[in-house]
Amino acid sequence: MPFRLFPSLLLVLAFTLTLSACSRIDLAYRNLDRLVPWSLGDYLDMNSEQRALLDERLKQHLAWHCKTQLPGYLDWLDQVRVMVANDAVTDQALQQRTAEAREAIGRVTEAITPSATELLRGMSQAQVEEMRQAFDEDIAERRKEYVDTPLPKQIEARATRMEKRLTTWFGELNATQRLRVTTWSQALGEQNRQWIANRAHWQQQLLLVMNQRDTPSFEPRLAQLLQRKESLWTPEYRIAFQNTEREARSLLVDLMQESSPAQRQFLQQRLAKVRTDFSELKCLRS
Repeated sequence: MPFRLFPSLLLVLAFTLTLSACSRIDLAYRNLDRLVPWSLGDYLDMNSEQRALLDERLKQHLAWHCKTQLPGYLDWLDQVRVMVANDAVTDQALQQRTAEAREAIGRVTEAITPSATELLRGMSQAQVEEMRQAFDEDIAERRKEYVDTPLPKQIEARATRMEKRLTTWFGELNATQRLRVTTWSQALGEQNRQWIANRAHWQQQLLLVMNQRDTPSFEPRLAQLLQRKESLWTPEYRIAFQNTEREARSLLVDLMQESSPAQRQFLQQRLAKVRTDFSELKCLRS
């Protein structure tokens, strides 16, 4: 039951970065079970009864999300577009947009917690063990990909990934912008290690809670894991997360300052396309 939260990095563009990962918003929306913070399929096999319950609850949550939450995303996107148009991409403005995005994520998490509680309470001990093994494999794979390489290689790979993401929104970056992405990646240092260690810590906390799923403490402890995850962060990750958000805001401010008129126009067009795709979802037209 991993936290499939929207990326903390560049959280200010969380919804647009995530939901526009597919070429069509409606396609992404039909697969929202992989975007909201609850997804069991990658970690254990469910029986037919559990799968039916998951599918039914997912339909309900998608309908709720589409009808009640997406209108707010349109307003949020409009604020981002105005911010870009007015050359007002500042640290303070990005902190405000980030806070709004985090609140929206919190509403989704709170809404799905009762269903997640019911689903997880019904897991067998064999399924819990399967989850434990899957978590071990998940951490091992992530360590191999993101940590078990020399730090300079981690920094280079992180910069490459970020440049690829940014190109989607700005078009091709210029030399100054690419250098700024490199300095951003360097400033994050050992963030990969701290991120994965914290992920492993959260997974272990979930497994401990799963061993108490027949007790009265199960529901409130699971709610904490889902809704107040930051209260369980490791001290090292808490510091790393604050640094990550600060560096991400600084990066965006600098990139916008170094952006060309063509890049700003490209960004506005991308944001407008995402807004159009959102607004054309059937739940917003009914």
